[in-house]
Amino acid sequence: MQKITPFLWYDNQLEEAMNLYISIFDNAKILTVTRYPEGAPGPAGQVMTATFELEGQTFYALNGGPAFNFTEAISFFVDCKTQEEIDDKWERLSEGGSKSQCGWLKDKFGVSWQIVPSLLSELLSDKNPAKAQSVMQAMLKMSKLDIAILQEAYDKA
Repeated sequence: MQKITPFLWYDNQLEEAMNLYISIFDNAKILTVTRYPEGAPGPAGQVMTATFELEGQTFYALNGGPAFNFTEAISFFVDCKTQEEIDDKWERLSEGGSKSQCGWLKDKFGVSWQIVPSLLSELLSDKNPAKAQSVMQAMLKMSKLDIAILQEAYDKA
C-alpha cells in the first residue's frame, strides 16, 4: 500500500460509487472488498470497506453511515490531456451531481472533482503576466474548461 492513501467515507453508496469510478477511468480496478457479516453494525452483505485504484492512485473507502459528508475542501484533481477526455470525465462524473466553476464538479455522492487540462498549469505560469492573466480571466468565466478557449486567450494576450 502507498504511504498516504485517500480514505473516503460514504453513507451506504460505496459499492455504487466504486463501480462508477471504475467505469469512468481507463486504468482502474477493484483491489479488495469486505462485506458486513451477520450481526455487524451494517446490513449483512453490504460492502463495509473496499480498496480500489484509479490511474495508479489507491483509495480506501468505508460505508460508515450518515455521520460525515464530503465537502469541497478536499477534491480530486484529474489531469486531462485532451478536450475529449475533459468532456467525458466532466459529463460522467457530474451525472446526478452538480457542475460548478473553473472545472469543479460534485459527483452524485458529494465527492468533489477538478477536471483540468494538462496545459492549464503551463499557461497560468507563463512568465508574461498579461498572458497568464488573460488565461485566468477566460477560466473564471467557464464551468467546464475548454482548451481551445484557454489557448485562444493565451495567444491573444
